[in-house]
Amino acid sequence: MAGPADTGLQSGSRPAPARVGRWLALALAIIVLDQLTKVYFNTEFQYGQRVHLLPFFDFTLVYNRGAAFSFLASEEGWQRWLFTGLGCVAAVVITVILRRTHGQPRFCLALTLILGGAIGNVIDRVVYGHVVDFLLFYWNDWQFPAFNLADVGITCGAVLLVLDELLRARKPPSA
Repeated sequence: MAGPADTGLQSGSRPAPARVGRWLALALAIIVLDQLTKVYFNTEFQYGQRVHLLPFFDFTLVYNRGAAFSFLASEEGWQRWLFTGLGCVAAVVITVILRRTHGQPRFCLALTLILGGAIGNVIDRVVYGHVVDFLLFYWNDWQFPAFNLADVGITCGAVLLVLDELLRARKPPSA
């Protein structure tokens, strides 16, 4: 059972808004950076345009109506609202968890990265009806699906969550 030390709370106390606020400020910074890059690529690139940068990396402008790896992208449009709703629910749940666990910096950072990325992609779905992607990694004829900074945040956050759990599991229980 989690005690006060596990949640970052002392018995009978409420979370300090400033501690939660710094995580929310970081999520906001991720959202702003994500949206600024998407606006840039949406205005400076034509759909499908690619600019070669490295032998394995290009900038490109593509749209994704689905989820990760274009999951459900070919559907009639209902998926836009499903993924928008899921992103909004995830944002609320993550914010509540951040309020309860602000004393665990690695865990909170992971959630914050996911929060910023989720909201960044929700904004795209509401404003454009699709997610704007522009980072393309490839090798010879193989290419990874294009993605954006919100996706980077979500992915890094998910990896950090796994790492946090592995490190927490290896820690000897405190008496």
